[in-house]
Amino acid sequence: MSGTPSAAATPTPPRVRSVTVTDDTLTLDLDDGRTMSVPIGWYPRLAHGTMEEISNYEISGQGQGIHWPDLDEDIGVEGLLLGKKSTESPASFERWLKKREKQ
Repeated sequence: MSGTPSAAATPTPPRVRSVTVTDDTLTLDLDDGRTMSVPIGWYPRLAHGTMEEISNYEISGQGQGIHWPDLDEDIGVEGLLLGKKSTESPASFERWLKKREKQ
């Protein structure tokens, strides 16, 4: 094979432009024109949050993720595109729920 090897391009995941959260769906509008929705049940902390808590989010990492400070939840766009649900262990989630009940 002759010639100069070319560098492989590393694709950059699309970035979040806007977020909509309802009582059963998390919907993202991405900068590549796609809109994606996933069940809120994929993320138990969001599913157990109040509408006020789930409405209080920040687009983080220059659009690569979403952070909910009131719920201590972070979700990355790349994981959503791959169909990944929350990886929080049941024990960790139970501790989080108990801490909320005490507040």
